[in-house]
Amino acid sequence: MSKAVLDECYSIDRLRAAARARLPAPVFDFFEGGAEDEITLRDNMDAFRRVRLVPRVLRDVSRVDARAALLGRAAQLPLAIGPTGAVGFGWRGGDVALARAAAGLDLPYALSTSATASIEEIAEQAPGRLWFQAYILQDKARLDDLVGRALAAGYEGLMITVDLPVGGKRERDLANGLGFPMKITPRNFWQFARRPAWSLDMLVRRPPVMPSLAGMKRVESDRKAMQSVAGRNYDPSFDLAALARIRDRWPRRLIVKGVVHPADVESLVGLGADALVVSNHGGRQLDTGIATLDALSGIVAAAGGRVPVLLDGGVRRGSDIYKALALGAAGVMTGRATLYGVLAGGLDGARRALDILRDELTRTMQLCGTPALADITRDVLSLPHGLPDSIRRHAKEPQ
Repeated sequence: MSKAVLDECYSIDRLRAAARARLPAPVFDFFEGGAEDEITLRDNMDAFRRVRLVPRVLRDVSRVDARAALLGRAAQLPLAIGPTGAVGFGWRGGDVALARAAAGLDLPYALSTSATASIEEIAEQAPGRLWFQAYILQDKARLDDLVGRALAAGYEGLMITVDLPVGGKRERDLANGLGFPMKITPRNFWQFARRPAWSLDMLVRRPPVMPSLAGMKRVESDRKAMQSVAGRNYDPSFDLAALARIRDRWPRRLIVKGVVHPADVESLVGLGADALVVSNHGGRQLDTGIATLDALSGIVAAAGGRVPVLLDGGVRRGSDIYKALALGAAGVMTGRATLYGVLAGGLDGARRALDILRDELTRTMQLCGTPALADITRDVLSLPHGLPDSIRRHAKEPQ
């Protein structure tokens, strides 16, 4: 996609439409879809829409500073690019493109275990603030090797995703018969034929691989078992003691992703987690689970300022970032927002997504009379009656 066309994508939703237009439907559905009825997927976005802003006026907002400190280091935005798997199936080299876009703004980038780039490739081609997101594999030797490689490659953080003991039931993938490696079948032939540029590239150059999972049991869709393509190799017995052993081995920042219940916070802080991510896996695991914005304030209150709390899920606008900050988040992680950018236009598309979010965040700060991130407090929000009591009880108060 040309830069001129990307410039016409003035919102994340426009980037989403551009990505959808160039990908076969089963591939787009893999990135877009959620679990079962996709209630949580939609609710993640709707939670932001239910919250209203209450701007202050007659403030000097001629200069706005959106710089933040994320895990002790400066970033140009209160944002990290979160882990997204199989990106190279949507845009060849997409993982590297996302990492480079993040590095350009001093933002952390989290590489997924199921990425189509290796730990070392990212470190060599896109040096910056790198986190490695480790799925808890049943193959413990493989998991230990991946963690050791991330340490040797200089990754500053290890992210452990704890909301994936088993794979969610992703019915779009089941309906499309999607497996990895992706295959053209009589059932999906015409869907791939409608996107000849993507299909010919995969046919001639062959599909990418997932280096961190290479050699493991082949993952296919299983309609009889009603399992999705995710979670086949993950360990459902992983518990707090197992996480503590990883903490003992990893000497740098440990980030725990997938926390939504305040009762889980104390033990995670106690074992030495350096940051928590309020996440429901983008609505791709447990359907009808709580929206992350609705869960945020309870986690912030339980953390009590001892560790920073990030949020992912449903972030599509700069105003969404603003609302998360007002409710106590130290920053957000983007998943689909930056993914749509890279799927639409590679590195230029990823940068475009970040530019959109930065422009919208700074514009929201100006329109709300808050020139610095520290000015964004609870009193700029109007919370709907339908939100959980934990938000009203624990929402960040004005400083």
